[in-house]
Amino acid sequence: MKDETFGKRLKFLRMEKGLTQVQLAEELNVDKSTIAKYETDKIEPSLTMLKVLSKYFKVRSDYLLGLEDIY
Repeated sequence: MKDETFGKRLKFLRMEKGLTQVQLAEELNVDKSTIAKYETDKIEPSLTMLKVLSKYFKVRSDYLLGLEDIY
């Protein structure tokens, strides 16, 4: 998965958990459109949201940011 974007990695993790964008948005208390924009790389998460996503998916933030391939 080297050189994949944040959005692609987020979508991979979401789908691996069997969640829809709506379900993930509800879990994280954000709008569905926010998840869609993350996954299409239209916006980037804040540092706070990056931490939330890392904890939720139990992955390192470096993985989400594309700095390492192991999650």
